[in-house]
Amino acid sequence: MTNQPPPTTTLWRPTGPEELALVEASGWRAWPPRLPEQPIFYPVLNEDYAIRIARDWNVPASGVGHVTRFEVETAFLERYPVQRAGGETILELWVPAEELDEFNRHIVGLIEVVRTYR
Repeated sequence: MTNQPPPTTTLWRPTGPEELALVEASGWRAWPPRLPEQPIFYPVLNEDYAIRIARDWNVPASGVGHVTRFEVETAFLERYPVQRAGGETILELWVPAEELDEFNRHIVGLIEVVRTYR
């Protein structure tokens, strides 16, 4: 019997340059702690939604927006109900800031930048 890795779910996160620098500092393995005004970490469930946020929000706010992709153990994610933040494809998970360290421990592999907008 072989040791199969746990099933994973692909998530995306639009991010600006400051957050991305902190992800890089972690060795591309973890999301940084939330700021006091950020009680929730919200990865999104599809690349198109992440692109829209990176392009339409992060670029005007900071001059650059990145779309990241990463894998998380599917069984762990079941604790977070999918939130619809608008239209049919505007789906995200709401991870309370105090659970982010545990969330990071369930990331499989590295966080990768898949798109950049300026």
